[in-house]
Amino acid sequence: MAMVGSLFAIAILSFLVWAHHMFVTGLNPFLGSIFVLLTLLIAVPSAIKVFNWLTTLWRGNIRFTPAMMFAIGFVSLFISGGLTGVWLGNSALDIHLHDTMFVVAHFHIVMGVASMFGMFAGIYHWYPKMYGRYLNNTLGYIHFWFTIIGAYLIFWPMHYEGLAGMPRRYYDYSVWESFKHFTELNRFISTVAMMVFAIQILFLFNFFHSIFKGRKLTNPNPWGSNTLEWTTPIHAGHGNWPGEIPEVHRWPYDYSKDGKEFIPQNIPVGDDESHHG
Repeated sequence: MAMVGSLFAIAILSFLVWAHHMFVTGLNPFLGSIFVLLTLLIAVPSAIKVFNWLTTLWRGNIRFTPAMMFAIGFVSLFISGGLTGVWLGNSALDIHLHDTMFVVAHFHIVMGVASMFGMFAGIYHWYPKMYGRYLNNTLGYIHFWFTIIGAYLIFWPMHYEGLAGMPRRYYDYSVWESFKHFTELNRFISTVAMMVFAIQILFLFNFFHSIFKGRKLTNPNPWGSNTLEWTTPIHAGHGNWPGEIPEVHRWPYDYSKDGKEFIPQNIPVGDDESHHG
């Protein structure tokens, strides 16, 4: 079901990009309303995933590791950036907002920054399994906070510029009487963008330095995960497990059960357990 929803979202997103251009081609207003309906359908799979993420976090025992911070940051960026897509899906508004900085801000928050946050979450989470060492947490938190605050400081002002009608794809607005008062704001955006880029260099330093100098992994399952990949040796061979492949006895979400924080999938289900997953 999740795969079907994702494929549906990709298909609708592709249509969405095309439909934004159709709004300004002078087509019949009735046809425009059809494009609006089909464009806004992307909200269906998107909303399903958003509520999936939020209800997973709700009342959960969250560990605010750098990986989790980036995962939550992804949800924040996806929601805030995605909501502006509802504006662009309205043909009457899109005629004004088309090819403005509003489109740049919306698209890059959702498809650029949010996807990068998902990637960073994966790197911080899987790093101990890949190298047998931890990334530096302090540098990880600095990386997160500078990046997410910087992302909002870069792209949210662009929404304001787009609402004012400021077009994209121009490198110099000083000769435009209507937009020259945005000069200082654009300078601020550029300054923050350079700072955020510099923070990514800090991440690269943390990544490569920790391969050799990072804190060594003493627990093969540092995050307390139930799934089988954390039962493999750090530098596993082609077969992943030495000897026999472990047997799966339970579902992957046996957390806080029978007084235990987590129960790996390769632990047999006992007769004395209160319930079976």
